[in-house]
Amino acid sequence: MISDLPAIPLPLAPLDPNSLVCVVDNDEAVRHCLERLLRSARLRVETFASAANYIERKPHPGPVCIVLDVSMPGFDGFDLQKALAGRCEQIVFLTGHGDVPMCARAMKAGAVDFITKPVDDKILLAAVACALARGLELGTTNAEKASACKMIQSLTPREVDVMQRVILGMLNKQIAADLGIAEKTVKIHRGRMMKKTRCASVPDLMRLVEKSGVSTNANRHQAAP
Repeated sequence: MISDLPAIPLPLAPLDPNSLVCVVDNDEAVRHCLERLLRSARLRVETFASAANYIERKPHPGPVCIVLDVSMPGFDGFDLQKALAGRCEQIVFLTGHGDVPMCARAMKAGAVDFITKPVDDKILLAAVACALARGLELGTTNAEKASACKMIQSLTPREVDVMQRVILGMLNKQIAADLGIAEKTVKIHRGRMMKKTRCASVPDLMRLVEKSGVSTNANRHQAAP
């Protein structure tokens, strides 16, 4: 159970040094208690008296776990979860008034855990560690996606035309015929495209396009035999 006694440091799995835990609860005593516990586990902590106060905070560049109360005046925990949809923050709900429908709603919307008070310190810290790990993974994925998109956006329209056909498995002569240009020109565009995307092979290029999430709008026709 979370207590106001001096907290004993509890070991957590190695975490990103830029990890942050944000406690959002309108009860000052709960915020104080949670902050002491989390700091005892050598975590960086910030506290907020309301969900509205948190949403005004500038987004943190590293993994973030929000330990969030559900029932708060005005802008409540579920409102904050909805407002953060699409961002990298991971939420662990901690409430004294939870029920099954509330838990289902929270988890369906992407919460890492839904915990009712009182809770064992180790259970809460384990949930926080899981949330920070998930946040780190999501942040890495988003960064890779952004990098892939930037590479593809650096291509000229003709290089995109060639890329679309390369990932379909077409040969240079087939691409040339399809685009109505010389095969030598295709080779030039293909070389530049591969250099800009830093891909050494067609499988590398396909993985990059998939990672970017960018639609290539390529015609799904089969290359001639």
